[in-house]
Amino acid sequence: MKEIFEIPLEGEYIKLGQALKAVNIAEDGVDAKYMVLDGLVQVNGETDTRRGRKLFAGDVVDFQEIQIRIVR
Repeated sequence: MKEIFEIPLEGEYIKLGQALKAVNIAEDGVDAKYMVLDGLVQVNGETDTRRGRKLFAGDVVDFQEIQIRIVR
């Protein structure tokens, strides 16, 4: 069973690397960069290798047994 986190948006979007740091999956930007580049992170069911990808309300990020939901 996946552990689920929700990140409420403060602005229009949050970047993927920031989302990973916000829920303490990545300690810093370097960790986030390599997790994403190594293909370990999925956005809306597809592997994405762009750490700077913009996430909007409704987007879902999966990393191992963790799911991040972007909410308004």
